[in-house]
Amino acid sequence: MLTLWEDHKRSIIAAAAAVLVALSFLIVVPETSQAVVVRAGDPVAVVNRFKPDQTYGQTGAGIWYRVPLLDTVQYVDKRVLDLDMEPQQVLSSDQQRLQVDAYARFRIIDPVKMVRNAGSEENLEMQLQPILSSVLRQELGRRSFASLLTAERGTAMSNIRDKLDAQAREYGAQVIDVRIKRADLPEGTPLEAAFTRMQTDRQQEAATIRARGRRNAQIIRAEAEAEAAKTYADAYGKDPDFYDFYRAMESYRRTFETGSAESSFILSPDNEYLRQFRGNSR
Repeated sequence: MLTLWEDHKRSIIAAAAAVLVALSFLIVVPETSQAVVVRAGDPVAVVNRFKPDQTYGQTGAGIWYRVPLLDTVQYVDKRVLDLDMEPQQVLSSDQQRLQVDAYARFRIIDPVKMVRNAGSEENLEMQLQPILSSVLRQELGRRSFASLLTAERGTAMSNIRDKLDAQAREYGAQVIDVRIKRADLPEGTPLEAAFTRMQTDRQQEAATIRARGRRNAQIIRAEAEAEAAKTYADAYGKDPDFYDFYRAMESYRRTFETGSAESSFILSPDNEYLRQFRGNSR
């Protein structure tokens, strides 16, 4: 009986050892990760590699194999990752010092290049952070503070993203988006000086608009008076008697309207000014 047990014990141990050895050959790769198989320090295979527009569940994730003691597996995140930049001071083109807080979103699309050139995701972020800061300073340094409050800000962000993406490709990463969380003026005297300068600029702009409006009004008035004079001249040429009568009526209206209800005008009946009241006698 003991001998039988000893035989079964050896078989059970041998089976368990075989199972453990078999399991050591297998790895499980989740949907959210890419697995890089490294042999003797050199990547030899990638499991569940990122591919654009790939259907979830058909990406190659699941059970894979490796050679124990010879292969090591490094997992690389397949999802979109965030890269936060430490808030820093940036000098704009109009000499305004801005406190800028920005972030980028990126994805690792070439895990082999990332493992070779960066080593890990943490090292990759450490490599990209100073690049983001440098590109941000260069791009915002060519723009005024006021432009960051307009649609031009979107163009600046696109330029920063493209430049950062070009350098991130060297590490196997793709930069998807770059955004500025905040772009504020420093507290204290610089902020007050900036507000004063902005107020002065707006006042100068308003004065320029008003001056342009007055100039346009004078031009329009002069053109209207010229047109009226031309119309009067044409009317005079067609019917001088009617034109003379119309001008006399206008003169009477303006003269008599200027006086109050108690005003008196003493004129001789033969006065030439009252000729139209006597009929069209010349």
